Amino acid sequence: MTHAVRSGVRVFTVSDEETLHAMRPEWDSLLARSASDGPFLTWEWQAAWWRHLRGRARLSLRLVRRGDGTLVGLAPLAAYPADPRRPSPWPALGFLGTGAAGSDYLDLLVRSDAEPEVLDALADALGRERIPVDLGQLRRRPCLSAGLAARLRDRGWRVRHSRSSVCPIADLGGLDWDAYLARLGREHRYAVRRASRALAARFSVAFEAVASEPARRDAMAILASLHERRWRRLAPETAFRTPSLRAFHDEASRRFLERGQLRLFVLRADGRPVAALYGFVHGGRFHFYQSGFDPEYAPWSVGLAAMAASIRAAIQEGARAYDFLHGAERYKFHWAGGLRRPRRIEMYPPGGRGLAAMGVNALVRRARGAVRRALRAAS
Repeated sequence: MTHAVRSGVRVFTVSDEETLHAMRPEWDSLLARSASDGPFLTWEWQAAWWRHLRGRARLSLRLVRRGDGTLVGLAPLAAYPADPRRPSPWPALGFLGTGAAGSDYLDLLVRSDAEPEVLDALADALGRERIPVDLGQLRRRPCLSAGLAARLRDRGWRVRHSRSSVCPIADLGGLDWDAYLARLGREHRYAVRRASRALAARFSVAFEAVASEPARRDAMAILASLHERRWRRLAPETAFRTPSLRAFHDEASRRFLERGQLRLFVLRADGRPVAALYGFVHGGRFHFYQSGFDPEYAPWSVGLAAMAASIRAAIQEGARAYDFLHGAERYKFHWAGGLRRPRRIEMYPPGGRGLAAMGVNALVRRARGAVRRALRAAS
C-alpha cells in the first residue's frame, strides 16, 4: 500500500511475509549504506526473528522508494497489540527484533545521501496514521529515529526519551594481546593469566572456532546445553529456554555463518566441551552475544578462559572493538573500558488517544518500579 508522496519519494507499507523474504538483497544493500549499519538490523537477523519470535505482532514495514524504484529508506516495524508484558503495553508500532531476542542498536535504515527526504516522508506517513510508536534499544549516536521523533514533535506529537540499559565496550584499536591486557585492572589481569596457566597445567586444552555448517550445528547444541546448565538455577529466563528461541538462534547463526560473520567457539578440556561462546563480527566490531560453561569446571575458570580467548581472536583478526552488548553484569566491566547507553523513544500522536496511551504506559511503568523497589527492600 502506498501512503504518501513527498519530494520525489513514496512510502509503502509491507504487511506480507513473502515480500519480507524477497527483500534480502535490497535490505542488506541499504543497510551497508546507512549510518545505522549493525548485525541486529541485517535481513538475516530480522527475518529469523520474524519467523520464530514475532508472537502476536503484525508485519508493518515502511519502505521509502524514489521514483525510479530505488530503496532509500526502511523502517523495520511491526504492529504490536496490547500486552502487559511489553515495556509499553498500549498497542503501538515498534521494531522487529525486540523482546527475547536481545537485539541492540536497532534503528531506521536510511541511505546516507537521503536522510532528510526519507525522515520527512516517514514523519508525514506516520503522522497521518496517528498510531503510537515505541522504539527501544536505540544507539544514542548516530540515531536516525531521533530525527523522526523531532519531526513528529513538530507535528504536535508528544515524545518521551529514556535510557534502557548500558553496553560495555572494550576498545581494541591498534592493540595486540599484551597491550590489551596491560589496560586491564591488575587483579583481573592476574586472574586471566592464572586461569590460562592452571587450565593448561591440568588438561589438554583446545579452543575451536566454527568454520562449517556441521560444526555450527554441533557447537550450538553444546552452547545451549552449557548455557542452560550454568543459568537454569540462577535465572528463570535463559537465552535457549523455549523451542522458538532455540529455533531462532539456529537459523540466525546459520545465516551469519553464510555471511562469514559468525564467531562461535568451543573450549575443550581433554576433549570434553567445557565452555562455548557465540557472537558476530560486523563492521570491524566483535559483538559478544551469549556464552555458557560447565559448572563442574568452574574451579578452573573456564568461562573466563573462553572469554579471554575470544577477545584474543578478535584482536588477531583486526577488530576495533569488543562490544559486550546490553547488560550491566559485573564481569563485563572487568574487560571493558567504555560503554554505550542505548535509549528508548516513545512517540504519542496528538489528541485523546495519544494522551490515553501515554498515561497508561506511565502508570504501568510506575507500578513496575514500585514492585522492583519492594522486591529489593525484601531481599
